[in-house]
Order: sequence, then structure tokens, then C-alpha cells
Amino acid sequence: MLTNIYTWFSLFLFGAVLIMSLSAPVVQGMSVVKVDVISKGAGPPVTRDDRYSSMVTLYIEDDSGEKTPSGWSTRKEDGAAVDQPFEFQPGVGLIQGWTDGVLQMNIGERAYLHVPSKLGYGSNPMGSPGGAFYIPANSNLLFDIEILGKVGETEL
Repeated sequence: MLTNIYTWFSLFLFGAVLIMSLSAPVVQGMSVVKVDVISKGAGPPVTRDDRYSSMVTLYIEDDSGEKTPSGWSTRKEDGAAVDQPFEFQPGVGLIQGWTDGVLQMNIGERAYLHVPSKLGYGSNPMGSPGGAFYIPANSNLLFDIEILGKVGETEL
């Protein structure tokens, strides 16, 4: 069951990138993502060259800054069945806001990434109301993300 959710979410991210490529263009590399560091990372900066392991919880953020759980998390404490890191490579199969945000982070860092709708899923809703997760159209996103390390490298 858990594997199916992560497989579905990976396909969802891929589909979202495809949909975004058909939507109004966003200037590549333009970062309007706000990063609020929760705890600093002692590792090197995240780059586009590597795959990373992370723990993530996704919220919908309204204009007042109030957050609502989207239903997707890799953390048991935030609703996942077990702690299950999410692997990614910046710029590959991700929304632009995720890439812009994580490229401002270091390995070991935990931060909130405030992603405006136009760098998220825009006018495209994702998931389904009452399903495993749901992101309404034109939603600003808030990712609580911790970069655990590069995939394949052991922690010291």
C-alpha cells in the first residue's frame, strides 16, 4: 500500500511537470520561492547534479500564512504510515518551485519552502478531494523539507 502511494506520487510529480510545461511559461531559474530555515545544514549546497534523500510534508498555504495539510508526507509524525524518505534530483520531474527552493538549501538543513501557485501546480488541481492527498487549483504550497543527504552516500 505504502509503495503504491509513493509510486502514485512520483507519477503525480511527473504528470504535474508535463502539465506545467503546457501552461504559461515560467522563467527558468527565477526564484520567487521564500525559504525559511528551521535548522541550518552543515553539509554542502544542494546542486542539480545529484539525487538527494529528504523528509517532506506538504501543506496548502493561504495568503495569511495559515497552513492546511495536503495529505502527503514522508514523516510518520505527519500522517505517513512509516518514515519513508523521498528521493529527488533538482530540476528532474519536479515543480519549478521545489527546484528553486532546494537549490537554496544545504545538506542537513530543514526549511519551509513557500512556493507561489505559479511555481507550483498553477491552475491545475492535483489529487482528489477525499483521496490520499488533494491540492486545489491555484494553491500556494508550503513544503516542510529536510535534506538528509545524497542518495548512495552514508551519513557520517
